[in-house]
Amino acid sequence: MHHVGVTLKPDEILRDNFAPWVLDLGLVPEEVGDGTAVLRLPWSDRLAREGGALSGQALMAAADTAVVLAVSGAKGGFVPMTTVQLSTSFQRPVAGRDVRIEVEVTKLGRTLAFAEIDMTVDSATVAHATAVYAIIG
Repeated sequence: MHHVGVTLKPDEILRDNFAPWVLDLGLVPEEVGDGTAVLRLPWSDRLAREGGALSGQALMAAADTAVVLAVSGAKGGFVPMTTVQLSTSFQRPVAGRDVRIEVEVTKLGRTLAFAEIDMTVDSATVAHATAVYAIIG
């Protein structure tokens, strides 16, 4: 699945294909490869829930968005796709820290992609998700 000569521009994929509220998460793509992606979700008080911990909704939206970039890396560029399933297990709260989001596409078919998402702070897992995407284009 190596795409010679394709330069993936994750910032452009984010800007051109996601709703403004997703962009408000402030996700920073650090690495996008062939079926992989690493993004950073910067800490923001705006994303905290009552009690000061990062909201689960923000983590799930970040994970979901990161999968699009990983699938785009596997496909050699953005293609229309949609979430079919996203299952997230939250393991510990996050407060005042950036979250590293690592995605691996575990299976890429013609119409479906499967992915594992690890969300960590200082190498400690804070949440883990699995996703299934339908590839439309």
